[in-house]
Formats: sequence, structure tokens, C-alpha cells
Amino acid sequence: MEDMTINDFLKGDKFALFAGVELVAAGNGYAKARMEIKPLHLNGGGVCQGGAIFTLADLAFAAATNSHARLTFSIASEIHFFKSEKEGFLYAEAHETFNHKRLSNCEVRITNEKEELIATFNGTGYRKDTALPFHPLL
Repeated sequence: MEDMTINDFLKGDKFALFAGVELVAAGNGYAKARMEIKPLHLNGGGVCQGGAIFTLADLAFAAATNSHARLTFSIASEIHFFKSEKEGFLYAEAHETFNHKRLSNCEVRITNEKEELIATFNGTGYRKDTALPFHPLL
């Protein structure tokens, strides 16, 4: 087992990294990530683009579902948007609701700095036999 953490592992997600998404907390089936809205995140209407919000939620999903140190990939996901934002930080808090040898389900709430609900994300992951190079999170 290498001396790697889940944070180190997720730095391999170059798209999320370059989008400014950062993991702020991770535990057993849990994760919280954040992203500061910058001009590069804005769509033509001047608000945070849905793909940027999806990327934020997806990284939180990845941290929560991979917290067991078994490689887990998303096989289905959906997002529902409720409120737009154009500045400040967005937070994605992920809770794994189902953890099985092969399948995982995770719900993610995306909020702003005032804890107002911006979007919800639900993802199903497929867990492979591949061990990850860090210890399972407790």
C-alpha cells in the first residue's frame, strides 16, 4: 500500500482539478467538495454553467464511492437544478446511500455559501475488483 490519500488519488481527475474543484472532507461513504465560481464557469446568461456544477457534484460522488479503496466508476447519474449562482463558493456534500460489493448509490446536495439548495445529484457507481492505493476511510 502506497503512502497515498484519497486526495492524492483524486488529483488524477484533471478535469475537476483544472475546473477549480477541491475536496475539503472525506470519510466512509461521505465527501464534501467546493468550487469558487470564476468567470470561466459562467455561461452565456452570466450564471454558473450546469456542467461546472455537475463536475463539482461528480468529484464529491467519486470521493464518497471510492472511500472504500475499491475503484468505483459512475454508470448512471442525474442532476436537477433549482437555483442559479454567479459568484461565491458552491459546495457539494455527498452521502453514499447504498454500498454493495458491486453497486453503490450516492446522493449529493449542492449548496451556496448561504446553504441554499442549488441542485441535487444522484449517481450509481459500479465497483470493480481493483484496489486503490490508499486505506479505506473510516
